[in-house]
Amino acid sequence: MMEKKIHEECGVFGVFSPRSCDVASLVYYGLFALQHRGQESAGIVVNEDGVFSWHKDVGLVNAVFDQQKLESLGMGSMAIGHVRYGTTGAGGRANAQPIVINHLKGGLAVAHNGNLTNSYDLRFALEEQGSIFHSTSDTEVIAYVITKERLKTGSIEDAVSAAMNSIQGAYSLVIMSPSKIIAARDPHGFRPLCYGMTEDGTYVVASESCALDAVGAVKVREIEPGEILVFTKDGIVSRTEHCKKVRKSFCVFEYLYFSRPDSEIDGCSVHDARRRAGSFLAESFPIDADIVMGVPDSGLDAALGYSQRSGIPYGIGLIKSKYVGRTFISPTQKTRESLVRLKLNVIPSVVKGKKVILVDDSIVRGTTIGRIVRILRDGGAKEVHVLSSAPAFKNPCYYGVDIDSREKLIACKYSVDEIARIIGADSLGFLPVEQAKRLSGTDGADFCLACFDGAYPTEIPKNLGKSCFERKISENPKFQKKDE
Repeated sequence: MMEKKIHEECGVFGVFSPRSCDVASLVYYGLFALQHRGQESAGIVVNEDGVFSWHKDVGLVNAVFDQQKLESLGMGSMAIGHVRYGTTGAGGRANAQPIVINHLKGGLAVAHNGNLTNSYDLRFALEEQGSIFHSTSDTEVIAYVITKERLKTGSIEDAVSAAMNSIQGAYSLVIMSPSKIIAARDPHGFRPLCYGMTEDGTYVVASESCALDAVGAVKVREIEPGEILVFTKDGIVSRTEHCKKVRKSFCVFEYLYFSRPDSEIDGCSVHDARRRAGSFLAESFPIDADIVMGVPDSGLDAALGYSQRSGIPYGIGLIKSKYVGRTFISPTQKTRESLVRLKLNVIPSVVKGKKVILVDDSIVRGTTIGRIVRILRDGGAKEVHVLSSAPAFKNPCYYGVDIDSREKLIACKYSVDEIARIIGADSLGFLPVEQAKRLSGTDGADFCLACFDGAYPTEIPKNLGKSCFERKISENPKFQKKDE
């Protein structure tokens, strides 16, 4: 059962070196910096003269890889890696990435962040043509579509270009062929992707700039929506001619929650965007209080912004344990409640007798924030006023955020005042959607806010969900066939 609110998506990382070296370790450090984006599984594929070596498994990066496993991957001039939280397909080793395929023209490895909106139809079309799938991830669909095009084209970049005319939805890809690294981003630019370079001329591609910093690479720029970047021994080639121009629809929740605060996206610091959200909350919800606190970790920057704008002192009243696993994986309700207290504990001397403003990054189901409010009251807080630095979630996301049903969203069932009573808060406020559009310092024309306002930038898929590939074919009449 899900207990923590919104789950991260995935993180991708790639390295192209001018010489054979320990690229596996570079990818390891990059994935470690992207661990916040996915904690289900991790994987690395190393390329040495067209021969792929890989290892992937369930668990955190430092659990999947030790020194012996990294050394077993050998030296190479290219490598890609992935950390996963799946939004299509169940967890488990079979769905760990990168996906590796061997075909007539060589090897192919694919790492993907995002979620396709037409993966259901694509997969069944491929299966009807004889493709055999080994996972229930939409990334394998992408790999097969690229492979199919590669058999008809003269280069891997031509194959990726052709594939982008078929696949729809959110995808930031790092792809490795025997001689090239390809970085590609969907035309809407839902998910972040950037590249940089180290002092020795090694190119690095990553979901976030914080991963470039981790390996000593200097960020060059973002990969543009709809762009294909080809990294070879001769340099970099950019291709955009294949893509139709559509409105950029960057996921606003990357700024609010997913990305690390030390990352920079499209020239905007994630830390500054979250602090700006807190400032907007102070404008919209002036509250008579003694202290402003944030829920660690992604609520802290917004709480600081509220404090700076309102003049109410900022305080640290909740301590987060770094060693407690995610609460949603606990098997029983009683254990989950205990883990919330193990994960977050109050400092009574900070909150006792105080009117507290508590800023969280989002409120989805209301269960976790309700327990945090209760912890603060047990610690002696006189009042607890809860503010969300995100607007109220009212719609499913089809582009990589793990919300596939309105039934799970508390804001779809109750009014703001009712939610406040349910979670035990004295008052509750959500960041207004119009202010969310201004988080990057612009008017927000480039943001996707569909989970808040229902304005989807693409056609809404009919057959989609985290377990859509686990369902029986018989559930979909389109694919029903009588046995001969």
